Amino acid sequence: MKINFFEKLIGSGFYTGFIPFSSGTFGSLAGLLIYYIPGFEKPFILIPAIIIFSFYGIYIGTKFEKIYGEDPAECTVDEVVGMWISLLFVPKKIVYSIFAFLVWRFFDITKPYPARQMEKLHGGLGIMMDDVFAGFYSLILVQLVLYILTRF
Repeated sequence: MKINFFEKLIGSGFYTGFIPFSSGTFGSLAGLLIYYIPGFEKPFILIPAIIIFSFYGIYIGTKFEKIYGEDPAECTVDEVVGMWISLLFVPKKIVYSIFAFLVWRFFDITKPYPARQMEKLHGGLGIMMDDVFAGFYSLILVQLVLYILTRF
């Protein structure tokens, strides 16, 4: 099985998956940098990007597993998507973005129930779904904290 340039580019989170250490953190940083493209934070752009990259990530994650092994570090599109979910509806301010990044990395690493169970799903579905769940945990916590901070 082969992967083409585009599949490798997207599947590896813009080649962050090939960084030999902390590839998930670098994949998350790639997602954060993309978020700072002017206009990308708008929900009518960000939500379709999350959906498209999630479905494509399932497809390409399955291919990556066949080439690199189970839940390969080389596949970081899941970190990009999880980071984007964490940033949904977050005002585009660096302090909020850093907070969302830190919350996202916490949930991505700890994977509270049922996120960890999602890893047991087969192929790219397992690769993507645990990070989608962790992304939604991050989204909820970030929004809750921002709500509290901006109300009091």
